[in-house]
Amino acid sequence: MRTSAFVYPWDVIGDPDAAARIADLGVEQVTLASAYHSTRALTPRHPAHRLVTAEYAAVLYPPDRSRWAGRDLAPYEAGDWAPGDAYGAAALALEAAGLDVHSWVVLAHSSRLGAEHPGTSVVNAYGDRYPWAPCVARPEVRAYLVDLAAEAAVRPGARGTELESCGWYGMAHLHAHDKIAGVVLGDAAQYLMSLCFCAACREGYAGQGADPDELAACVRRALEPVWSAGGSADAGWPAVEKLLGAGLAAATLAWRAHAARALQEAAVAAVRAAAHPAFRILLHADPAPYRTGANPGVDPAHILSVADGVVLPCTGGGADTVLPPFAAHARVDTVLAANLTVVTGMGGSPSTLAADAAHARELGATELRLYHAGLASDQDLATVREALLALR
Repeated sequence: MRTSAFVYPWDVIGDPDAAARIADLGVEQVTLASAYHSTRALTPRHPAHRLVTAEYAAVLYPPDRSRWAGRDLAPYEAGDWAPGDAYGAAALALEAAGLDVHSWVVLAHSSRLGAEHPGTSVVNAYGDRYPWAPCVARPEVRAYLVDLAAEAAVRPGARGTELESCGWYGMAHLHAHDKIAGVVLGDAAQYLMSLCFCAACREGYAGQGADPDELAACVRRALEPVWSAGGSADAGWPAVEKLLGAGLAAATLAWRAHAARALQEAAVAAVRAAAHPAFRILLHADPAPYRTGANPGVDPAHILSVADGVVLPCTGGGADTVLPPFAAHARVDTVLAANLTVVTGMGGSPSTLAADAAHARELGATELRLYHAGLASDQDLATVREALLALR
């Protein structure tokens, strides 16, 4: 199985041994961040630093000023955590080590965008804005994300791209100093808290036959017992229907699926138009259409008719749930990449990588993704190296 490791430019730049160390793992490819959200990232082997703080979502290369001139929404250039063409410099080093480089593009996830342009954000049923979550139903947001996808994906030398957060983002977010765990929300309640009620989405719900004011009131009524009981672990679409009623639930999903598909189709088309014919386009995804976040919910048959494949969250037994729905619609050349966390401190299990990879392959996976070569400890990387050797 072809294997790629996720990498940040700051893992490579300034560390003369980084590229060779990644190649020595036994991977053929790296998925290198070219547009990424704010984060704090450990760099346990870097000779110059141990912690990188990316203060806001940014592109990790110099954006094309002619593309963005005069536009309200434009990508932010990175600060000193990835100055200049950090992506390009890292890509050259990785290519010199014999690795194929694919770009890694995070789209609908930017707290700075929402802070500086509040009208672009998801607004929940209580009127609270989620500045980290751009509303992908808004035409101006979609236009921005589509152009960002084309520019950030098709970097010099890149052989393909992986588009993360190409769909709805929701309430769940690794925010600085999060204090939202006092009431446990299962994914049904998370869905209700992730429904957007901005002007564009209110119009969208109305187009599906749902009065937006009544829908917002219904969401608040449905969640009231959750707040008073201290939470709800109810999961799955039937649980959403139980909270909202089947009719209203279906109306919300129809509108959100329409908006997400419009973004996904336009983003993939823009990347294809900018790239060479063999350029490969994958989307991070989940087969449950109502899911939000880095792996937004999609319809497997539809998304595999648009993109060349998907990257799927398979850590902790996730392969059993996420792979079969996509495998049922895969073509001979479809890429189904099983994403496995190999950082023990982040809940990964490098010691079971060989078994997990073999199981994923039985379920239809054609490739592996390893999260994350820069974050993992030396011991984790040594275990990964042994596992990949055993898989050959």
